[in-house]
Amino acid sequence: MRRLPIIALIAVATGFAAEPPPAPKPAEPSADEAYDLGKSLFDQYAPAEIKEQYEFPSRERWDEFAGRLQQALDSDNLAELATYEPEARSALTALRALPGYEDYADWLAARIDYIEAAKLATRLPPPPAKPGQRAPNIPYYDLWMQRVRARPVPARADELMPILQAAFAAEGVPPEVAWLAEVESSLDPAARSPAGAKGLFQLMPVTARSLGLSTLLPDERANVEKSARAAARYLQALRAKFGEWPLAFAAYNAGEGRVRRMLAARSGHNFGDISAALPSETRMYVPKVCATIAVRTGMTPEKLAAPHS
Repeated sequence: MRRLPIIALIAVATGFAAEPPPAPKPAEPSADEAYDLGKSLFDQYAPAEIKEQYEFPSRERWDEFAGRLQQALDSDNLAELATYEPEARSALTALRALPGYEDYADWLAARIDYIEAAKLATRLPPPPAKPGQRAPNIPYYDLWMQRVRARPVPARADELMPILQAAFAAEGVPPEVAWLAEVESSLDPAARSPAGAKGLFQLMPVTARSLGLSTLLPDERANVEKSARAAARYLQALRAKFGEWPLAFAAYNAGEGRVRRMLAARSGHNFGDISAALPSETRMYVPKVCATIAVRTGMTPEKLAAPHS
């Protein structure tokens, strides 16, 4: 019998079951409470065929796997991240089999995209910086251009992108940057992550509140226009601080403090200068965002304008 993959456990522990569980407590549960809740929901709601294939792990195994997974995401070692492909695919199968877990399955599918790209990236040396080159130095940009070109536009793009682009333009941010939402959420306003990010732009609660959004009911991170304007303001501030869009995207994903520390430690000036020292997810995220914008709009990174008031 296989043990239920950690991502599925996180989904269970956060309250998404085959049938609606009782109303959650207002306060966030502790780690022990989350574990007990997850096991209870799994025992009560998981279909019989899932229980035949998976067992709920011990706290020790959960903690051990969660630690390894977080370490791989935070590490700058792409080869290590690539080793998680089998476990991640197994987890995705489990999530797809459980009704009500669609948001988490989509979240994991996006991380598998990073894992697959990391696997390919380990076979390719990052392109060397060329003195005097006009284009920003974005390692693995070409790899992501190939991947994104082969993908259809998300189903809700015709409905949502005019709203998102208008919101970005209203905040003085190039409307093309709104396509970052495809990378963050596959243009699903209900998207959520196990870490607590929500909405089209996957804003964390603290970040959302700092941008003027309410995270109480109704959670404004799920409001298409309000969340877009908040994300645009945040990206505008990051672009002003770091002077280029690739670094702004890196800070959006990894946090501006980490990006600033890496720039100082490496005397860096652009994303390419510090890419190898950033978390593996961020190393894949930035070229994916840049490639997505380029494929969807024709706006390559070197042509993307700075924000304006």
